[in-house]
Order: sequence, then C-alpha cells, then structure tokens
Amino acid sequence: MKLIRFGEPGHERPGVMLDDGTRVDASSLRGDYDEAFFGDNGLRQLEQWAARDAKSAPRVDAGVRLAAPIVRPSKIVCIGLNFRDHAAESNMALPAEPVIFFKATTALVGPNDPVMIPRNATKLDWEVELAIIVGRRASYVSVEEADSYIAGYALHNDYSERSFQLERGGQWVKGKSADTFAPVGPFLATRDEIPDPHALGMWLTVNGETRQKGTTANMIFNVPTLVSYVSQFMTLLPGDIISTGTPAGVGLGMKPSPQYLQPGDVVALGIDRLGQSQQKVLAYA
Repeated sequence: MKLIRFGEPGHERPGVMLDDGTRVDASSLRGDYDEAFFGDNGLRQLEQWAARDAKSAPRVDAGVRLAAPIVRPSKIVCIGLNFRDHAAESNMALPAEPVIFFKATTALVGPNDPVMIPRNATKLDWEVELAIIVGRRASYVSVEEADSYIAGYALHNDYSERSFQLERGGQWVKGKSADTFAPVGPFLATRDEIPDPHALGMWLTVNGETRQKGTTANMIFNVPTLVSYVSQFMTLLPGDIISTGTPAGVGLGMKPSPQYLQPGDVVALGIDRLGQSQQKVLAYA
C-alpha cells in the first residue's frame, strides 16, 4: 500500500494512494498514521479496509496539499556519510560504524511544502535520501530480524544549513533541524512495495539542473544493518524515521567551490518506487 496524508497544516487526514494514482480518504477507518497506528497492527487493518472499501471511499482531489505521510514521530534518526561517493566528495574516510545524528521532529513538513532559509543562514544544502519508517517497537534487534521491524519507506530531502552544522561547535543537529528541513513523501510505501531497497535509483535537481544521481546500491551500511545498529543505542518506536544517507552531488562538495541554495530556487527529487517531491526556497520571514 501507499499511505498518504492530505489537507492544510494542522488539519491533515489519512488516506491511501491506489495503484492508478487515485487518492482516497481513509479517515473513516481509524485515527491518523501515528505511533499508536503502527504499534497496534494498523497496517493490517488498513490493508483489510482497502481491499473492502477503498474503491467506494471519498476521492481526494489531486490539487489538495499532501502532508508528510506520518504524524510527527518520536524521533528522526539520520545516518551520515553512508554513501561511498558522498564520503569521497566530503574528503572523509569511510566510517567503520554508522555515523548517527538527530534531526528535530519539528522539521517535518509535506513533500511539496516550501523550504525556508533560517535566520542568519548562508549555506543551505540539499540531500536526497531513502527514509525507513519503523513499524514496531525495536530494541536490540538482530540484523536477521531487522526487516520485520520496518513498516515501509519514503522519500526524504535532508536539508542542511552547513554553516550551523560545521562552523558552530561541531553538532550536526544544529544544521539539520530548522523548520521545513525534513520534507517527507509524497507517500509511505509499505515494505511489500519495495522488494529490494538496495536497488533504487535516486536523483535531485536544482532549477532543472541535475545535482545528484545515484543508487541505494552504493550505501556502505545496508537497511537491515542500520535498523539493527540504531536499536543497540536507543529504542525505536513505531513511526520513527531512519534516514539512510545521501549520494554524491551535494552543494558542499561542488567543485571548484561549494554552491548553496538561494531564495527562489526550486529543488526537485525522487527515488524509484517512492515518487517525487519539489520544494521552492524561501527567504527567512
């Protein structure tokens, strides 16, 4: 299934995207796509509802705003330097273990919402990433068991303010957590929709010019390894996000000098089987 949420900010409702792209309202089934939903066998109930009622459910107009496909999770865990080519362009050695940092959950927005340059920011950067959505409580999970803890996957643009990240005391979370810095969606694809998360093409453009073009096959630590690894250090709750890193082509790594986003720029991105999104860059207001 493809899970969506739709409506204006603060008034979102849960829905499902059918195979032909039609969007239907699923709010008659139960509550929103939050921790309780995933933790209480909600995906199974939604699957049964879809088989029975989706064809007759109210349609959602294509012009209605899409929100992030999950309610604000307890945490967004990000993995740094997890693509070989990105580590190389950053002039950093390949990590011996996954590099973990957090992104504030208040950064979460819809896939096509604008991204706002923070106050006093000068180096806004982009990163197309595959996001894992955790399906059930996970603590000390083995690599062999990890797949069964995944609800699905989504497209994520891990926006970064490099001056905050790299020039303000060394804490990456400061450069990753501004409002609008985590557009996710357009939908959450359940695990059965993505038979191999390690064979997905990824791309990102700025004003129509290609900046990133890669594949999840280039990840250093694969999906089961990441779920297992993170669960050794913290309990993952249903609905939590693990964002798995980005391929080469970020603004920081451009030669002969870095290039960063400016007001009016348009960033578009996509991952195979996970759709596309687009964000317009706005100046701080």
